[in-house]
Amino acid sequence: QLQASGGGLVQAGGSLRLSCAASGRTFSRSTMGWFRQAPGKEREFVAAIHWTGASTYYADSVKGRFTISRDNAKNTVYLQMNSLKPEDTAVYFCAAGQVITSSIRITNNYNYWGQGTLVTVSS
Repeated sequence: QLQASGGGLVQAGGSLRLSCAASGRTFSRSTMGWFRQAPGKEREFVAAIHWTGASTYYADSVKGRFTISRDNAKNTVYLQMNSLKPEDTAVYFCAAGQVITSSIRITNNYNYWGQGTLVTVSS
């Protein structure tokens, strides 16, 4: 129901734009988030956006470089990633859920997950 795309191989300093398209149901009233998982590491929070789009949240490691946005009419959420670093290499997952602000960074609070898209940043 969530399909992530846009991953690929990019050099350090480059940019990528990830998309997450929903199908089968609308997520226009859900918080949408992006998480990532590097090899051998736990899945970690990257960014999230309130269903209205009015509030966004970022991990400290990506703040100022990544931008999350959403288009509820298209049932799609985006993650613009600029100034990419090798440490950004991971599988990126989009997620949706009815999540309160204080829990927005917690993986288990999201009910729906996409399949992931691989981002590889070369040095």
